Amino acid sequence: MKFKAFLLSGLVAGFGAAYDATPAHADELQDIKSKGVLVVGVKADYPPFGYLSPSGQNIGIEPDMAADIAKRLGVKVRYVNVVAANRIQFLQQGKIDLLIATMNDTPERAKIVDIIHPDYYASGYNLMVAKTVPLHSWSQVKGVPVCAIQGSFYNKEVAEKYGAELVAFTGVAEALTALHQGRCDAFLYDDTAIEGKLQDPNWSGYDMPLPSQDAQPWGMAIKQGEPAFEKFLSQTVSDWNKTGYVLQLETKYHIQHSKFAEDAHKAAK
Repeated sequence: MKFKAFLLSGLVAGFGAAYDATPAHADELQDIKSKGVLVVGVKADYPPFGYLSPSGQNIGIEPDMAADIAKRLGVKVRYVNVVAANRIQFLQQGKIDLLIATMNDTPERAKIVDIIHPDYYASGYNLMVAKTVPLHSWSQVKGVPVCAIQGSFYNKEVAEKYGAELVAFTGVAEALTALHQGRCDAFLYDDTAIEGKLQDPNWSGYDMPLPSQDAQPWGMAIKQGEPAFEKFLSQTVSDWNKTGYVLQLETKYHIQHSKFAEDAHKAAK
């Protein structure tokens, strides 16, 4: 019995030593500083928020935001191109440290990643119209033929609230072709995507003259359980709001100042 007791005591002691040797949960913020690189997931196909330069470099509003965060941390920034289908998985799998990729802040996503507050941007819906079309308010949309995408959640509201005559297409390319051909007077879509399309010289004769509607907030995201990193990022966005940094980026990339960014700046001041 004494031998068994001694053996059991040794096993318990050994287990305890092994348990004590197990490293504590790593601090993501300190890890980033230690390795000297912040890895950020960004879009590469969504101008002007995230796209590639002719030489293949990541540029746009969100890559600039990532670079500013890295500068504040005193580290380099490395971009990883993501799409809607894989961006959260890349974050959960540790392929990226931070996600800044046109992602809506929703309760469902907040269950699986930590979304940084305050939100840094927002997107709504709007109309792209030819500059020759005298459209100055949403009340003028009544009876106007509008190209739209089948299944878009805002189609019903634009038809019922504003009385537009929607002509629905299965894809963006088809809708834009119809707009170019004059089969409709306007194109209904996400305002941020329209901003990108207006950067294309082929659409220089078009504009987005109306205020965007039903803005939905965008949030940066990190893995769950990183309070120090979350606090740092939250303070960074708050500082952006105070300084008007997002408004400066909108100006840099030649897009209209969004109501969301203007309101955030006014509230922060």
